[in-house]
Amino acid sequence: MYPRPLQTGDTIRVVAPSRSLAYVEQGEAGLYVKSLANRRLADLGISVTFGENVRESDMFWSSSAESRAADLHAAFTDPEVAGIMSVIGGFTSNEVLPHLDFDLIAAHPKFMCGNSDISAIANAIYARTGMATYIGPHWSTLGMRDHSELTRACFVTAAFEQGPILWRPGTWFTDDDWFINQDARVREPDDGWWSIQEGSAHGVALGANLGTLGLLAGTEFMPSLERAILFAEVTGKYSVMDFRRELVSLLQMPDGEGIEGVVIGRFQTASRVTRAMLEETIASIPELEGKPVVANASFGHTNPLLTFPVGGEVELSVRDDASIRFPRVES
Repeated sequence: MYPRPLQTGDTIRVVAPSRSLAYVEQGEAGLYVKSLANRRLADLGISVTFGENVRESDMFWSSSAESRAADLHAAFTDPEVAGIMSVIGGFTSNEVLPHLDFDLIAAHPKFMCGNSDISAIANAIYARTGMATYIGPHWSTLGMRDHSELTRACFVTAAFEQGPILWRPGTWFTDDDWFINQDARVREPDDGWWSIQEGSAHGVALGANLGTLGLLAGTEFMPSLERAILFAEVTGKYSVMDFRRELVSLLQMPDGEGIEGVVIGRFQTASRVTRAMLEETIASIPELEGKPVVANASFGHTNPLLTFPVGGEVELSVRDDASIRFPRVES
């Protein structure tokens, strides 16, 4: 089930299921991010409102699970709100899940977008309601001044259109603390997608942040892995062995054999993960034998950040070249 697209004149609600807006608003740099993000949405004809508890913050830059859930419920039920975006990621979104009324959410389907820690909420909503939500930019991501054109273009396609989303390999990327210093940023060369293991698959897009999805294992919030095309990215200095053990843990779940293919997001520079490391890793995992695997895709914690529907159909083909297409038709 896909919520209706956004359109000019709509209002979105910014909520903080993980870190607080107070974390983003720090100093002149944070206020600039806020101003630019709002202006970018205004340029699309979208008004921005904020959840009642969005600035509530404890010593960990989060707030009570109850207040975060209340803001999500208010966003879904407010008839003036057409879409929902997260402030930013963090570490605590899975705490909110037991407090969510999934029947209420299912009764008020709306466009929702975020990434990183928000992967827990996106996958749980699909598991409990069948509604597709989007992994893509946070509201704050739209406050990136430079080198954000591809991120914003893919977001607009996902948010405002009903047709297919077709990802394309990148030619450059950035990996920096842009939200602290927006000056003197450097584009790094990108050698495109890495075809790690050939094959084709058509299934349901699940995942995003690999560790966050793993937090749902054994809970009522974990989606079925039958027909899954697993999207998997990690952050920071995660080594290839960190990635490997979290991937294998999902493959070892009772329905892990249902995973039909894997799309791996670009590793951050600090991880020092290479194509050769991934090729040897994937080749040594018997559960993935004969299944398509492509890596170095533009999602995760680098820029560009492409948008995709968790719970949406995806067609994956990996040969010398690869194809990643989200048809966005009801199955």
